Amino acid sequence: MATATLFISFSRNFLSPPQSSSRRQRIPIPELHSPIRINCSATRDGSTPKEGYSQFKELRNVACGILAAWAVTAASPVGAANQRLPPLSREPDRCERAFVGNTIGQANGVYDKPLDLRFCDFTNEKSNLKGKTLSAALMSDAKFDGADMSEVVMSKAYAVGASFKGTDFSNAVLDRVNFEKANLQGASFKNAVLSGSTFGEAQLGDAVFEDTIIGYIDLQKLCTNTTISAEGRAELGCR
Repeated sequence: MATATLFISFSRNFLSPPQSSSRRQRIPIPELHSPIRINCSATRDGSTPKEGYSQFKELRNVACGILAAWAVTAASPVGAANQRLPPLSREPDRCERAFVGNTIGQANGVYDKPLDLRFCDFTNEKSNLKGKTLSAALMSDAKFDGADMSEVVMSKAYAVGASFKGTDFSNAVLDRVNFEKANLQGASFKNAVLSGSTFGEAQLGDAVFEDTIIGYIDLQKLCTNTTISAEGRAELGCR
């Protein structure tokens, strides 16, 4: 006879009590608070044919694989919330590397070495940033006020808390950029690509969105930002 054992360990508050009604019972989606441990095992005695046991093991492995995939998927939001950035680069010329950009030139965030521009000051930089590839650059708490960043490629850049007051992003590729809590007052996004970028708690007063390229879902999220001027909302087509 073949038997299987499945052991799943959760935290004490992993499951909340189900709510019931007279017609049906609802089981709430579990919320993770600690890592999950899944153990699967199978045994057989001499009475079980070898062929049947092999099929049993295969079914067990499939079931355990599905459970493991579910566990990783369910835990992923917690991991994303606790994402950590790498330590600040100690290279003395790390800020100047922005004037070269990513030498591989990939818009999908691939680079030969991390581009760490955190806390760098590029205020009123009018010539050295234009058209550069800064994909996946770390820009949090950096200053780009008044800089000319037209035609720049910043795909997947991390610009949380950075300052871009009056920055020219005309014709730039700014897809999947994290602009949360950034200061973008008066920035120009004329004909720029903003698809997939996030602007949670960003300051967008007097920002220009003429001919901006952005997906419908991303536009809906952007339009919830109350700092966008009436003119900017009209340019975006916010309802």
